[in-house]
Amino acid sequence: MTSSAVRSAPPSEGPDVLREIPMPPYVTGEDVQFAVRAVVVHAPRRWSGGTVCRNDASPYPCRLHRWGRRVLTLRGLPPAEIDALVAQGDPAAPVASGPTRPVA
Repeated sequence: MTSSAVRSAPPSEGPDVLREIPMPPYVTGEDVQFAVRAVVVHAPRRWSGGTVCRNDASPYPCRLHRWGRRVLTLRGLPPAEIDALVAQGDPAAPVASGPTRPVA
C-alpha cells in the first residue's frame, strides 16, 4: 500500500517562489531576438496599484523583462539602447551585433 502526502513549499522560499530565468551559457543571435521580444512585450504599464508588466500584470519588471535586459546587457547594449528598444515597441527590432561578455 502506498501513501501520498501533499508537500508544502519550504518556508525558506518565501513569497517569491519563481526564481530568475537561467542565462544561456553564451549569448547567440537567437537569444538576442528572444531578449528583444521579452523586453518589448513585457514593458512597463502604469496601473492604479503602480507599475506592472504590460503582458501579464505582474509587478514590473517581471522575470522575462529582467532576463531580456540581462541578455542584451551581455550582448553589449547599454541601458539607454535597451530603453530605446522598449520605447520603439517593435518585438522584431534588429539589434546590432556587439561583443558578448562571458556569463559569470
